[in-house]
Amino acid sequence: MTIPRDVERRAAELRKQIEHHNYLYYVLDSPEIPDAEYDRMLRELQHLEDEFPALVIPESPTQRVGAQPLKQFNEVRHELPMLSLGNAFNPDEVADFDRRARERLGEDEIEYAAEPKLDGLAISLLYENGVLMRGATRGDGTWGEDVTQNVRTIESIPLRLLGSGYPAVLEVRGEAIMARAGFELLNARQRDKGEKTFVNPRNAAAGSLRQLDPRITAARPLQFYCYGPGRIDGGTVPGRHSELLARLREWGLRINEESAVVHGAQGCLDYYARLAAKRDALAYDIDGVVYKVNRADQQRALGFVSRAPRWAIAHKFPAQEEMTRLLDIDVQVGRTGALTPVARLESVFVGGVTVSNATLHNQDEIERLDVRKGDTVVVRRAGDVIPEVVSVVKEKRRRGARRFRMPTHCPVCGSEVVRLEGEAAARCTGGLFCAAQRKQAIRHFVSRRAMDVDGLGEKLVEQLVDSGLVRNVSDVYRISQQQFAALERMGETSAANLVAALEKSKSTTFGRFIFALGIRQVGETTAHTLAAHFGTLDALMAADDEQLQQAPDVGPIVAQSICTFFAQPHNREVIENLRASGVHWPAETPAVTRGSVLAGKSFVLTGTLESMTRDAAKAALIARGAKVTASVSKKTDYVVIGENPGSKLDKAQQLEVPTLDETGLLKLLER
Repeated sequence: MTIPRDVERRAAELRKQIEHHNYLYYVLDSPEIPDAEYDRMLRELQHLEDEFPALVIPESPTQRVGAQPLKQFNEVRHELPMLSLGNAFNPDEVADFDRRARERLGEDEIEYAAEPKLDGLAISLLYENGVLMRGATRGDGTWGEDVTQNVRTIESIPLRLLGSGYPAVLEVRGEAIMARAGFELLNARQRDKGEKTFVNPRNAAAGSLRQLDPRITAARPLQFYCYGPGRIDGGTVPGRHSELLARLREWGLRINEESAVVHGAQGCLDYYARLAAKRDALAYDIDGVVYKVNRADQQRALGFVSRAPRWAIAHKFPAQEEMTRLLDIDVQVGRTGALTPVARLESVFVGGVTVSNATLHNQDEIERLDVRKGDTVVVRRAGDVIPEVVSVVKEKRRRGARRFRMPTHCPVCGSEVVRLEGEAAARCTGGLFCAAQRKQAIRHFVSRRAMDVDGLGEKLVEQLVDSGLVRNVSDVYRISQQQFAALERMGETSAANLVAALEKSKSTTFGRFIFALGIRQVGETTAHTLAAHFGTLDALMAADDEQLQQAPDVGPIVAQSICTFFAQPHNREVIENLRASGVHWPAETPAVTRGSVLAGKSFVLTGTLESMTRDAAKAALIARGAKVTASVSKKTDYVVIGENPGSKLDKAQQLEVPTLDETGLLKLLER
């Protein structure tokens, strides 16, 4: 079939535009057009190639995926061996490397090209007349594997070089990596499909690039950064490594944005320190930095030793992963009651520090890893991140190693441990009693929207608990003025004010009291809803799962949490102590029996009220079965207007929602 000239020109134009926008997006990280426009161009090119198959060329952007799965990889011989680098692990070794280079060259100071050492898989790309002809793994440095079909799927690898002036034969070497975000996304997909997850981004990149089916590789978020040339025939390139990298970038290849030119050993060490400081903020993993003598003529003069160049060295960061033995698994209880399994390890130096403990996150993670006491494990530590166990060396497992199971009762207070539907963490239910949750429980109990104890702040709570004066929330009402005055930064006046604030807080509302208990899943609104529905604490504590779900907005998960909380003897004991201390609230008639005219109505409060606070108005409405929301919608029944109401009044008028002033609200509450 003859291809019309206008179609041929349009296809060539589309290929050129798509290559240009690939360069902007993947190499310069500076896209000019939205994804939708890029997709339209690609679809148009695909349509033309479908209609006129003769238009299809190997370097077309549409041909990144489509090859049939391979039965095996062919071997590739590297005409110029892909050598490894010598390593330096401390400043003295870097200084020795610089000294040897200066002495051989007879120079006082050497200019170096410095760049991050990416933690991925080294690959070689061979371009002939600007067209990608072959991709190969490093292998043993002399022989690698032909992964051409797979590297063609990586968007940051150009199928045809841009511009002009490149050698007739140009071999580019670099690192195929997987960024951390892509790694997490891939593992999430693997878990969803019930398939094996990857240990780390390097493992994921290597596994993805060595797939026999290139369609699998295409679905993996691989990236490529070039770090230098290999074979070059039929052309010239700049005489400095840094300049050559800049030229490669112009030809469409991605180089690392952290690359820099430095001078002398101190310049190298300063660069190392800068990269180490920002290592954990980078989008990808690095395990060190590489220093290369920048001038090509000096590189040639220095030559090679054994299987490594004399003109380059890798300055490694402290290892982030190491193997050690798991001695035991303990369970810690956090301030919110979450139980976290912790691996007790044989001490190992990893990430620059000695590690003897690592988190195992939760029961699901333990089951995913299949980790057991006595196992040899791989531990990872990155920067300030808490060390974690990332894999198990199962071939070293001893016979009879037993699976770990989370305890059914809290190891701190003995209360029941539950795991609510949809939550990863198992939690202790002894919130009012558990020593591990003591400070958090007291801080919440005395907070403004709970019991509202003015003057009892976080620092004071810390002192009360640490000194042993308070073991649970009921104890705060038993402390004398003299005991308060004896605390750090507390005088007689402050102590007297605090005692008065505690006495005042005893007179509260039922809804505030429920909220103050800190029941899991029970927020402020739900607490007031429960108060309005049940009317008395005894009725609420006696309610079963089915009765609780009859209250507005209480579902099975919330109901389970409430039932479990009140089933704990420790929690009931603390509640009785609070009642005995004088905590009380006005008696309420349950909304289910009083037939409130406000039951089910939706209110929004805006502006300042004179006779009551907004919180008091909210509590009064909820106590009568109404709902109070934060924003105005068509479903809102009334908007209550105080002084300086703001935009909510405008929204009410726009939606024609009825409004009430403070007098109208009071009359409605009286009804």
